[in-house]
Amino acid sequence: MAASTSKNVIFAALAGNLAIACTKLVAALLTGSAAMMSEAIHSAVDTGNQIILLIGLKRAARPASESHPFGHGLQLYFYTFVVAVLIFGVGAVISITHGVERIQNPEPIENPWINYVVLGLSVLFEGASWLVALKAFNAERAGRPFFSVIRSSKDPTVFTVLFEDTAALLGLVVALVGVACSHMLDMPVLDGVASIVIGVILALTAAFLAIESQSLLTGEAADPETRRGIEGIARAEPGVEGLNDARTMHFGPNEILVALSLDFRDDLTAAQVEDTVARLEARIRAAYPQAGRIYVEAQSLASHAAVRAAVVAGGGAGALVDQVPEVVSSQPAP
Repeated sequence: MAASTSKNVIFAALAGNLAIACTKLVAALLTGSAAMMSEAIHSAVDTGNQIILLIGLKRAARPASESHPFGHGLQLYFYTFVVAVLIFGVGAVISITHGVERIQNPEPIENPWINYVVLGLSVLFEGASWLVALKAFNAERAGRPFFSVIRSSKDPTVFTVLFEDTAALLGLVVALVGVACSHMLDMPVLDGVASIVIGVILALTAAFLAIESQSLLTGEAADPETRRGIEGIARAEPGVEGLNDARTMHFGPNEILVALSLDFRDDLTAAQVEDTVARLEARIRAAYPQAGRIYVEAQSLASHAAVRAAVVAGGGAGALVDQVPEVVSSQPAP
C-alpha cells in the first residue's frame, strides 16, 4: 500500500481523535463519569499513537546509510510495537485502575445528558475515521478473507488504525451503556464496570497489535504467492540448472530482500553466469518491484547439501569456513 494512503488514514484518525479527546475530557470533568474519563484517556492515547505512526513512517522512509545498509524500513515496525505498548500501558491499565477505584467508591454521575451528547458525537466522528481506515484496508484486501489479510499484511499502519478505531467504537458503545445504566438504574458502580470493560478491550487490542508487529519486526518473509513467483522465475531462467534455496525478508512494507542459491549449468563461463544473473534480476524486479535487493549465490546442489548438512549437524560458522561458495550479488534498484 502506498505511503500516501497510509498517511491519509493516519491524518484522518489523528484529527478525529484529537477533537474527541478534548471533548470527552471536558465532559468527564463536568459529570465525574469514570467511563467517560476512560474514553478521554483512550482517545488521548490514540492521538499520541497516530503521531508516533507518522514519526515511524518518516523515519522508515530515510535512505540506506553505512550504518543501515538495508535502509530504515524496520523502524516502522518498531514504532508500531511502541503503539501497542502504549495502548496497553497507558490506555488499558489506567482505564482498569480508574474503573476499580470507581467501583470501590461509587459516585452518581452529574449532568448525564452531557455524556450522551458527547458520546453520540464521538460515535459519528470516530465512525468517519473508521470508514476511512476500512476503505483503505478493503482496497488492500481485494476480496480476500479479513483476518488472513491482516496476518499477511506487511504494512501495519492501516490495520493498526483500523483496530484502534474499532476498539474506540466498541469503547464508546460500552461507555454509553455504562452511563445510561448507571443513571437510569441509579447504580453508580456500573460506571466503573464500564471503565474496566473499556480497559479490557484496549488490552486485547494491544495484545493483537503487539503480536503482529513483533512478527514483522523480527523478520517476516514475503507472502507465499510472491515467494512462489520468484522461485518460478529463477527455475525458468535459461542457464539455471536448479534452485537450491530461496529466502525473502521484508525490510518494510514495500521493500523485500531476496536471497537465491542457484545451481548454474557447468558449461557456462563466468561472464555468462553474470549475464544470467542480470537477466534474472531484471525479470524478478519487473514482476515484483518491491524486491529492492537481490543476492544470488552460485552453488552446486552437492555443495549446498553439504553446507546444510554441516549447519544441521551443529558445525556453525566454523564448519562453513572452507565451504564458502562464489557469490554474485546485485545492486539495489536505482
